[in-house]
Amino acid sequence: MRERQLRARDMLRGDLEGEELERYVEEKVVMTSFEKVLGWARSNSIFPLTFGLACCAIEAPISIVTARYDLARFGAEALRASPRQADMIILSGRVSIKMAPVVRRLYDQMLEPKWVMAMGACSSSAGMFSNYAVVQGADKFMPVDIYVPGCPPRPEAVLYGFTKLQRKIQGNPDPGWRQRYNALGSEEWARGGPRSEPGPGDREAYERVRELTGA
Repeated sequence: MRERQLRARDMLRGDLEGEELERYVEEKVVMTSFEKVLGWARSNSIFPLTFGLACCAIEAPISIVTARYDLARFGAEALRASPRQADMIILSGRVSIKMAPVVRRLYDQMLEPKWVMAMGACSSSAGMFSNYAVVQGADKFMPVDIYVPGCPPRPEAVLYGFTKLQRKIQGNPDPGWRQRYNALGSEEWARGGPRSEPGPGDREAYERVRELTGA
């Protein structure tokens, strides 16, 4: 520490010259872009919405704000009760058909840019509720950025999903398992299985997504 202070003093005095000055500048100056700084700032100042649907709400946001897990470490401890002051919503629980329009209205009222985490099996894929009363996945009526599996998922899993969302906001998302294992095209209907007939427009949408992702 003392050596760093002396070098800083010498730099301010103008005593550093030549290679010493170049080495000091290389150690102290960081070059980046405005987009990266903006993404870093956004990822560390998320305002989650105080919102819960069912039993998963006990795990989040109730558990992750306690001292044991402490969401404040990630700069997201400022939960907002108004969607107009929040930019992230955690769908913690099953989404019924009657509740879907309400959730969508809350999402539309949130700040831009905004993000969605589907927490638990019910909000991700309806879980055990394969019936007419529950939406079979929240992505049927609103965009979802992160899926956290489990019934219910542990708070550690929610924090892990939150850190993955942070990297996505920063513009450096973790690749999905299809990209990691070169499994693009392994969807059930795309494999030609016995029950693999695509619906109207699904094949065109599938090919369009593959073109956009460069697969």
